[in-house]
Amino acid sequence: MPIITERAPMAEAPVAPQDGEDGSDLHNRLVETLALHEDLAIAVSGGIDSMTLAFIAHRFLPKPPMMVHAVSPAVPAEATLRIRDYAAREGWRLTLVDAGEFADPSYRANPVNRCYFCKSNLYGRIGGLSAGTIASGTNLDDLGDFRPGLKAAEERHVVHPFVEARIGKAGIRQLARMHRLSDIAELPAQPCLASRVETGIAIDAGDLAFIDAAERHIREHVAVQANVRCRLTHKGVVLEIGGPGEIDLREIKERAAAFCKNAGRELAGVRPYRQGSAFLRTNGKPDDHAH
Repeated sequence: MPIITERAPMAEAPVAPQDGEDGSDLHNRLVETLALHEDLAIAVSGGIDSMTLAFIAHRFLPKPPMMVHAVSPAVPAEATLRIRDYAAREGWRLTLVDAGEFADPSYRANPVNRCYFCKSNLYGRIGGLSAGTIASGTNLDDLGDFRPGLKAAEERHVVHPFVEARIGKAGIRQLARMHRLSDIAELPAQPCLASRVETGIAIDAGDLAFIDAAERHIREHVAVQANVRCRLTHKGVVLEIGGPGEIDLREIKERAAAFCKNAGRELAGVRPYRQGSAFLRTNGKPDDHAH
């Protein structure tokens, strides 16, 4: 797709956090870390991490960064819409791109290190748009997971300001609440749609559209913070669900089964949410820490 660059009117002047306000130490550490880079291009996915990073960098750095978002079948439409809304409201310099991962056969083959090929394409695309330093929303907690994308980031000298400022997921939520970002502060983790496809099953745009629609349908009937995953596995479609709030599994299973049937698919089962369960080790078993 062509590059689309958007620049909206600037928002009102930001108000810095007051002394003693919760999260002020986190905020100051993050801004100091961001200020080490004169020219930033931030990869914004639409999740809480990169959105909070982009918001603070734009409001508090002398030179606002470029925001780059990859529009892709693997990115939920609501994430792209969220970024567009923030760009219009805050005056971000937003560039929408096709990172080109679907033209990469290594990515489409969906090996266990699929994220490496995805991020390689994304960071390569951003590097072609900006001579500045590329920044990601990776946080301190992410370092304990299996994340092949971090290798791609290292190869392209991508920086991770939250990691450098020693901020994990809880700290990011605290920052989002402090800055009154109520629409994203409690967003559940939302990795790309391709993460729902079990290792070895080829990545297909039609499958990802089905996954997105199925998850949106189920989320209408559970708590906002609930983790909902529609997995495409070698045994069929599996719904995973977990998190806060009461969940009527019988009702959810009936709704999921009906949705799958209407889409010409069959529900293989409903099970508790497990992070990274679509990633298989070489022995064919799920990797609990991969995503």
